[in-house]
Amino acid sequence: MNTPFSRTLLATSLLFISSASTAGGFQVNEHSATGLGRAFAGEAVIADNASVLSRNAAAMMMFDKDAFSMGMTMVKPDVSVKDGNYNRLEADIDLSVNKGSGFLPIPSFDASGHAVIQSQSIKNVDNVAPVAVVPSFYYIHPINNKFAVGVAAYSNFGTGTEFKSNYEAPIFGGKTSVQSMNLGLNLAYRINQNLSFGGGVDIIYGVGDLYRDADLGVCGNIHVDAGIINKNPEFNGRGCGNLKVNALDVHATGVGLGGNIGMVYEVNDGNRFGLSYKYSPEIEAKGDVKYLAASQQSDKIYLPLPDIAEFSGFHMITDKTAIHYSIQWIGWSAFDTIDTEYDTIKEYHWKDSYHYSIGATHYLNNKWVLRTGYMYDQTPVDELTSISIPDSDRQWFSAGFTYNWSTSTTLDFGFTYLIGEDVQAHEYLEEGVEAISISATTHADAILAAIQLSHSF
Repeated sequence: MNTPFSRTLLATSLLFISSASTAGGFQVNEHSATGLGRAFAGEAVIADNASVLSRNAAAMMMFDKDAFSMGMTMVKPDVSVKDGNYNRLEADIDLSVNKGSGFLPIPSFDASGHAVIQSQSIKNVDNVAPVAVVPSFYYIHPINNKFAVGVAAYSNFGTGTEFKSNYEAPIFGGKTSVQSMNLGLNLAYRINQNLSFGGGVDIIYGVGDLYRDADLGVCGNIHVDAGIINKNPEFNGRGCGNLKVNALDVHATGVGLGGNIGMVYEVNDGNRFGLSYKYSPEIEAKGDVKYLAASQQSDKIYLPLPDIAEFSGFHMITDKTAIHYSIQWIGWSAFDTIDTEYDTIKEYHWKDSYHYSIGATHYLNNKWVLRTGYMYDQTPVDELTSISIPDSDRQWFSAGFTYNWSTSTTLDFGFTYLIGEDVQAHEYLEEGVEAISISATTHADAILAAIQLSHSF
């Protein structure tokens, strides 16, 4: 990152970087407190505050006043790796030190050895994902009854796991951190009283940190002839030790240019539909890339990101209660490998996945709005599993409320309990080669809480 533009973007975006994964793969859904309280059901069309910009630019045409929203989401993951079994290479060596002959005898050395696969159980670990705070900011400006513009700063992608340095399978543990910030500039246009379109450009800033150590067990039978050292008697013994060396150390940053389009169809005041599509680029990140097995050293790493499509509906079923829903498709099949210029660092080969969510909103009175929701969140992980990005199908149970401080200012709170499943992970250093591999059961739950301030003027 050597350009003035990149340095400026970094300085202005650090507050908007996320660092924890709470959705399938490492997609971040934590765009607003209102959305969190309804499990993001109907999020591309409800438009109860400016945070709708994170899902559908066309919804800006539902605002007749300037509006902004700002907030943050606290993510407390509970990630564990248990029942682990680690296969690693071990060198078994026979070393003999023999006394030479002559007036000044020179000792001779004779060594032989072979490699074996050592299988060992490893201790259960938990809390391998840190607590994170995901901020967001949105602003919408209606130009007239035909056009509106808006700006959004939030995160779509992020993950973070960090195993302790004494983890017994360091080549599979280590540190994995992918962080991103999305800065969106958007424009919307109303065609008629029912139909609006919108779109914009997304500047995506990403930071990646990856660290792995490689370890090798060494055991040896040692024989030393008598009298070699201070006329000591003959020595025969066996000893074992462990060698550790850094295998991967990456810190890289990059910027990519994406885009989004969307539409809103308003049947009437109480019924509407929204459809949106986000294009996500492959991030080319530059920085320090050290890879022990690399054919050549590189200063670039490539991170493919998925496109996202969403369909949402909103319906008032009484004068105080609405139901809403969303179906979201995430093109995770694009996330096949993480590469440098010369080598593939890691293979993933994920599959496309879906989120299905449904929720309800009850407008209790002039001061209070209550909401709840449920999401089924499908994992993109296919045949290749990993303990560094533990993932499974997940269920979201959400609730939240809005307090109308005044006719123009609202305070929102959202809460979600996210429940994952046990996954039997089997990860290889080289796919299909048992010599260096790990099998374990991973599980990831999370608690999410968000607060948000919105104002129109």
